[in-house]
Amino acid sequence: MLITKDSAVQFHYILSEAGKEIESSFDDKPLVYLHGHGGIFPALEEALEGKGAGEKLEVTLTPEQSYGYPREGSIQRIPIKHLQVAGKLQVGATALVESNQGRQEVTIVKLGKFNADCDLNHPFAGKTLTFTIQVVNVREGTAEEISHGHVHAAGGCGHDH
Repeated sequence: MLITKDSAVQFHYILSEAGKEIESSFDDKPLVYLHGHGGIFPALEEALEGKGAGEKLEVTLTPEQSYGYPREGSIQRIPIKHLQVAGKLQVGATALVESNQGRQEVTIVKLGKFNADCDLNHPFAGKTLTFTIQVVNVREGTAEEISHGHVHAAGGCGHDH
């Protein structure tokens, strides 16, 4: 089966900038999305259209096609207790924060005792990104997935309707 609108697609990727790997899904689970529903960057969807399981491709996205450019005035003081950090809490580390716009990735630029000044720009803003993609699986999305606009994990989608 080839990727078309409403296909449920699984793929692995390696994300690099200027030839340097910055992220990979190969040591975890593949990324899953519903094709044609805005779940990934439009330029990636366009490149994946018509591909099938086992196919590999490389797609380079400009900042306009991905995370945009850094915005001025995007530093905000956030209480440390609201920051979720994978490693050590330090300047330069990325953290997740829940906001009224949903979960957001931020970069710590200054650290105090109780608060951190964080750059709200996505860490990849302003970067030209290359995705090396391997399509793992393609299937038809279910009627429920299509009506919700995203792929569901085994056991349902886990949100209220």
